[in-house]
Amino acid sequence: MTGKVEVTLNNFFIFNSTYGNNEGEEKNKILFYHPNTDHLDTQIKNVGLAEAIIQFTASFKPDGPIKSVHTLKRRQMYFQPEPNFWVVMTLNLPFIRKIKEGSEIIEYTEEDVQDNVYESVLKQAYHMYRLFSGTFVQAIEKTSLDILKTKLEQFFTSYFTTLKLHHCDIVNIFNGIQCLPLDKQTFLNVQCFINAMECNFPIIKHTAFLYNDHMIWSGIEPSNMQIVYQYLIKTLLPAHLGSELLCGSMPRNQPSPFAALHHGRFITGPENLKASTSIGKIPRVHLYSDTDCTIYHLVVYRALSASVCLFIEEKEELDMKIFKELDDFIGPALTVIVSDIAEYCTKQVVTPSSQSETNPKFIYFNKMNLAYKSSVHLDNKQTGNIAVTKECLKLISDINANKDLLEYAGEVIVKTMNDYWVVGKMSNLREFYVALQQKNASLIEISDEVKKLCDTELKGIFFHSL
Repeated sequence: MTGKVEVTLNNFFIFNSTYGNNEGEEKNKILFYHPNTDHLDTQIKNVGLAEAIIQFTASFKPDGPIKSVHTLKRRQMYFQPEPNFWVVMTLNLPFIRKIKEGSEIIEYTEEDVQDNVYESVLKQAYHMYRLFSGTFVQAIEKTSLDILKTKLEQFFTSYFTTLKLHHCDIVNIFNGIQCLPLDKQTFLNVQCFINAMECNFPIIKHTAFLYNDHMIWSGIEPSNMQIVYQYLIKTLLPAHLGSELLCGSMPRNQPSPFAALHHGRFITGPENLKASTSIGKIPRVHLYSDTDCTIYHLVVYRALSASVCLFIEEKEELDMKIFKELDDFIGPALTVIVSDIAEYCTKQVVTPSSQSETNPKFIYFNKMNLAYKSSVHLDNKQTGNIAVTKECLKLISDINANKDLLEYAGEVIVKTMNDYWVVGKMSNLREFYVALQQKNASLIEISDEVKKLCDTELKGIFFHSL
C-alpha cells in the first residue's frame, strides 16, 4: 500500500523562561500546551528541550532569536512575541509510504514544509489571540497568571480547529487584504455614507466597509486591519453568512429576493431587533499604535453582500436603542449603495475565455498598504482550490524567502521541469509573482508576457525598470 500523509500539528505550546526556575517547579513555565492529552512529564520534557535549544543557539546567533529547527521527521518553529515569552509549534513532516522489495519504506518530504510559510502561520496565531485578548503582559498586569492561562486555553483550543496546515502557502506569508477598486462616483457614495454615519453617531471612532470579502474602505491602521480582515473573511462572515459571500448583482428597480431581510441585520449585536431583549455578545478587539493600545467594540452590520464594521470604544455603553437607531440609518442607505456596487462589479466580470487555464496566473502584494490580489487562488478559504501546481506555489515561496538578495528592485525567472515558468518581480516594496506554462518560450517572450500582465492587471502601478 502506498500513499502520502500531509503535514500535521504535533504540538503547540507557550512558555515563559523566567517562571519555575527551581527544581521540581518546571511545570510553572508552561502557560499553554496542546494537545493537553500529553502527559505532564512529556510536556515538561518538550518545553525544556525547546528552552535549551533557544539558549544554546543564542550564543551563535546574536543578530536575533532562533526561528526553526529541522529534524528527519519534524519541524519546530519558534517565535518570541514578547520578552521572555515563547510560542513554539512542532509539525509532523509529510511523508510517503512506498513498498520496496516487499517492505514498507517511509520517505519524508521535508521540502513541502517551508519555514517562511509556517513562521507566518505561527505569528498569525499570536496576533489573532492578541486581537481579542491583548498581550500576555497586559493580561498578567490587569488580572493574573491563572487568568492568562485560562484565556490561552479558551482561544487556542478553538483556533486549532480552523487551521488548514496542508493548504498553507504564500498567502499565509502575506496575509494581505483584497481590495475592490470602484469608479469615482461609487467610491464617493461609499465615502459620503461613512462620513454621514460617523457624524450622526459620534461614538463610532472608525469604520471599515467590505463588499463580499473585498475591502473598499478602512479607517484604521493597515497593520490592525490586516488581522481584523483575516478574522472577518475566515471566521465571522463565513460562520453567519456563507451563502451570501457568493458574488452576484442585485437587480435594480424590481422586487428583490432579499427584501425579507429588512435591508440588513447585525452580525455582532442583537440577532433580531424586534424580538431580542439584549444586545447579545459583541467581540472586543485590541488595536495597537506605536504608543498605546485601545479596546473597541466590534459591531458588524450586513446588508446583502456588504459588511460595515463599526469600531466603538469600550467605554461607550451600548443598548438596544442605539442599535435600532443604527439600523434605521444604515439599512436603507446601505441597500442603495450595495446596488450601485453590484452593478459596477457586474460590468467588470471577466469572460470565461480570458480565464483559460493556459493564461498566466499571478499574485500581487503591496507591503505599504497590505493590498493583495491573486488569480492563483480561486477563493480565500484555503481549501486547495488553486489554478497552478503546488510545486509552483512552493517555488514562489522560495523566491519570496530570498527576496532580500534583490535589494531595492529585481527580478527572478525560473523554469521548472514540467515547463512552468515562474517569475518574481520586486520593486518599491511591491511583489509580483507570475506562473506561466509555455513549453518552448524564450526569456524575452516570458518577460514580454509579464509586462503585458502588469499593464492589464496592475494599471497605474509603477515598477522600476531593471
